[in-house]
Amino acid sequence: MSYYLGIDSSTQSLKGLVIDPSAGKIVGSASVNFKADLPHFNCPDGVLANPDPLVKHSDPMMWLAALDLMLSRLQKSGLAMEKIAAIGGDGQQHGSVYLNSTFTTVVATLNSSASLSEQLTGTLSRPTSPIWMDSSTSAECRELDKAFGARLQADTGSPAIERFTGPQIRKFAKQEPEHYAQTARIHLVSSFLCSVLIGKDAPIDRGDGAGMNLLNLKTNTWDSAITEFTAPGLLSKLPPVAGGVAGKLQPYFEKYGLKAGIPVAVWTGDNPASLVGTGAWSAGVAVISLGTSDTFFSSLERFSTDPEGCGHVFGNPAGGCMSLACFKNGSLARDRVRKEAGAEWSFFDKTAFELTPAGNNGQLALPWFEAEITPPVLTPGLRANFDFAAAKPEVRIRATVEGQALALRSHAAWIGTFKSIRVTGGASKSPGIRQTLANVFQARVESIAVADSAALGGAMMAAHADGVPLAKMTEAFSPVSDVCLPQSETAAIYDKLLPLIRELEKAAPLK
Repeated sequence: MSYYLGIDSSTQSLKGLVIDPSAGKIVGSASVNFKADLPHFNCPDGVLANPDPLVKHSDPMMWLAALDLMLSRLQKSGLAMEKIAAIGGDGQQHGSVYLNSTFTTVVATLNSSASLSEQLTGTLSRPTSPIWMDSSTSAECRELDKAFGARLQADTGSPAIERFTGPQIRKFAKQEPEHYAQTARIHLVSSFLCSVLIGKDAPIDRGDGAGMNLLNLKTNTWDSAITEFTAPGLLSKLPPVAGGVAGKLQPYFEKYGLKAGIPVAVWTGDNPASLVGTGAWSAGVAVISLGTSDTFFSSLERFSTDPEGCGHVFGNPAGGCMSLACFKNGSLARDRVRKEAGAEWSFFDKTAFELTPAGNNGQLALPWFEAEITPPVLTPGLRANFDFAAAKPEVRIRATVEGQALALRSHAAWIGTFKSIRVTGGASKSPGIRQTLANVFQARVESIAVADSAALGGAMMAAHADGVPLAKMTEAFSPVSDVCLPQSETAAIYDKLLPLIRELEKAAPLK
């Protein structure tokens, strides 16, 4: 009987999930919330304060402290840690970590008597990590677009995108050339944490690597022309692209009851991991993840890109490619609307929808409290086609949820039409949001038993690297636990409202 550990390092927390594929059971879990558990890193909601609202960085040492704490909690829970036979995981996509030449030596000789963050702080060539929420690289994106035109999207799966790692690296190299010169290795969040586990540089997988504007998805290698244009000598600073097993767990982690030498699977991004964890790694099922960001994704039967340039194509850890449309203003935006409306979650999730009609009498809102990425809009502020502040709480709530759902449908149309959509993430527990999605998409909305789909995906990839078939695990761990059917009488209502969402996206923010 072997256990497998999946680790999900997301924007606001780090989670560990342990599965037993032979029994088809989740046998353990532990999590660390950055705001509540690690306040001394000053990263509430996983982001460092910055006077520029477009700059969104995090402290990579916080992720290491969270890894230590999560494993300690998992051990203290009484789980038989020695039964864990392999480890997999994922990191929030597009976050990057910049390391100097001492990293290779330090990470290979970790001392179990000190913490990870204490030992690795001196290996950073850049003290903070830009993450997926950063929108400060518009100039660099335009430079990449000018240099490569349509080829950038045709070969890498996306046009130049502010939050993507390539533009972030270019900005760093331009503004801090001395620190860039001192950078020996640039990792993604996923490959950085995987490297710490195995004590050496881990590769970047094609699922996460595709979110960099640097990986040619047609050759599955770094595009030499694009990398050299992005920053001088960049190709030598990037890990290789690979999948499968990254290496063996190093002795440092024996203090948590883990066995040194067990295989560690190459980590991927949180979205590709969720594709696996939700059981949507094969064609036919779409997923909506309702977390810090809202994302719509599915596997792709054939390579195709978004003609509008908002959506993306990444690698599918199970083979082939996956499509994705990402919206920055997700759960944090919903929470702000809830608080400003003075509503409890029970009211937000259920009562508000009982008090208002489908379509909300045409009143829609887009809570862009942060600069939005789909579509790319750098001026934050709530958009609404009515007096939002003067409206009743239930009207504001439905306007927000329906506006977000219509935006999802509008910008995911290039991916395809689906009869079934699986939902995951914290907000997927809301009955009002699930019914709204079912009605807006006129699709069967399925909830799965495990909300932490990325961590589950990481555990499944660990087991898969150890020879366990993905299909077997999908049947055991990703069954449908609840179904929300569309109300056919609402179809015409949302079809009529759909064009209005594009008009609202162009509107000036409300004061």
